[in-house]
Amino acid sequence: MSQLTDLPAWSKLKQHYQEIKDTHMRDLFAQDPTRFESYSLKLNDILFDYSKNRITQETLGLLLQLAEEADVSGWRDKMFAGEIINHTEHRAVQHAALRHPGNEPQYVDGKRVDEEIHSELQRVKKLAKRVRTRQWRGHSNQPITDVVNIGIGGSHLGPLMATEALRPYAIHDLHIHYVSNIDENHINNTLETLNPDTTLFIISSKSFTTQDTLVNAQTAKAWLMNKLDNEAQLPKHLVAVTSNTAAAVKFGVAEENIFKMWDWVGGRYSMWSAIGLSIVISIGPDNFDDLLAGAYEVDEHFKKAPLNENIPVIMALLGIWYNNFFNSEAIAILPYDQNMHRFPAYLQQADMESNGKSCDRNGAKVDYTTGPILFGEIGIASQHAFYQLLHQGTKLVPADMLAPISNVQCIARHHRALMSNIFAQAEAMMTGKTEQEVERELTAQGLSPQQIEKLLPYKVFPGNRPTNTFLFYTLNPKTLGSLIALYEHKIFVQGIIWNLNSFDQWGVELGKVLASNILEEINKGEMVSNHDCSTNGLINYYLNLKPKRS
Repeated sequence: MSQLTDLPAWSKLKQHYQEIKDTHMRDLFAQDPTRFESYSLKLNDILFDYSKNRITQETLGLLLQLAEEADVSGWRDKMFAGEIINHTEHRAVQHAALRHPGNEPQYVDGKRVDEEIHSELQRVKKLAKRVRTRQWRGHSNQPITDVVNIGIGGSHLGPLMATEALRPYAIHDLHIHYVSNIDENHINNTLETLNPDTTLFIISSKSFTTQDTLVNAQTAKAWLMNKLDNEAQLPKHLVAVTSNTAAAVKFGVAEENIFKMWDWVGGRYSMWSAIGLSIVISIGPDNFDDLLAGAYEVDEHFKKAPLNENIPVIMALLGIWYNNFFNSEAIAILPYDQNMHRFPAYLQQADMESNGKSCDRNGAKVDYTTGPILFGEIGIASQHAFYQLLHQGTKLVPADMLAPISNVQCIARHHRALMSNIFAQAEAMMTGKTEQEVERELTAQGLSPQQIEKLLPYKVFPGNRPTNTFLFYTLNPKTLGSLIALYEHKIFVQGIIWNLNSFDQWGVELGKVLASNILEEINKGEMVSNHDCSTNGLINYYLNLKPKRS
């Protein structure tokens, strides 16, 4: 049996689940009129309401005991101290150091790194200012009007999400574009309206060998060279973020326009580094500082708040409760702010790449479920899409709902309608609608007993569906930084309790290796027979029908 399921708190939680599994939240609220006050926390302008969960004080106490027995505090301290906790890659995990604002030394494996971090950030800000003030000029001496970030995974999802979320803070005649898909349609669709004279590319790749990014970068380079007089003009249109300076220089990027990545920053936690260059260009250095400040304040909260008042810890424990005891397989992220439309996709990678694992830190196969399937969309659109399953489906899907109390331009008729929806949906998830309530409603509509009998089963809502609600005053850079960091630390806590290494991602490697080998076969153009019959059949079918153009 695994170490986790041997813990005393685990056994107690299993027993407690049997006692509480059929309890309805309607009854919990009826029994405790102060439940909202008892099960909500505040951090700056963020309110975290977790009262609509299938928990009691006993549940919470046992979950906190589980966190203590799993040594969440000890592992947290190791991470912030820069110790090697990513043991399979022998790396520290110090993305939090990227947003530490002061002169307090920050260490990675005993080496001080804060001075280098701040120096690199100043370089990023300097370049961003040159682009924003139109001092950066292309080969024809025209100012840059479009910036294209070419990356994949964390080098794409984080910057894209933040740029979209903070659109009200951007210069709107300076356009930021993102290309990640190796499918030619992505880069071709992006380039078709751009002018090479006024376009700057950011090539974001830690290794500068990632196939998806390099193929797109090569297409961008060829597009530029159709207009440039010679390769000596390329540096005016190319910037890189990488740890492989030599490869970037060879590609055509001037060394002074190459920004550093460190191996102790995982891709999905890298938007706080030079990977965030496109964010800085979009919203400006001061707003980027606010983004960092919001994350730093959550770091301090996570480090110092008692576990029972610690928002990321509570978020994580609630997820453990549903995932491991209610056998819930998914979680929904539902922002009620249009500018956060990429937030669920960003969290998909952060969560599922971190904890989507079946091997624990000791190399043993786990005998319990780990990371959930995370999905989501803008709340209002989702209400007309998959909320049907959330309300009346057979699966229990806990949901996080996030909404601003005000927008930058707050039109009352829009915003009041928006807020009424988030409050109503969270209430409906919790209360549901009983047979008696449906019968009274249909009777009031004048339906006959026979009609009611036929329609009634379809109108019943079981309720008892858990939600967390995050309310914040407005989605400014500081608040966005805080929200991201809350989820980062939640993921970390869950990984510690599940005894996982949340910071490697070996699961993405096999497909990359096989794709590289198959690409060589496709380039040769000869029929293959060395794979399974299905893969052979697919490759050979493609080779017979593939386009003849290069």
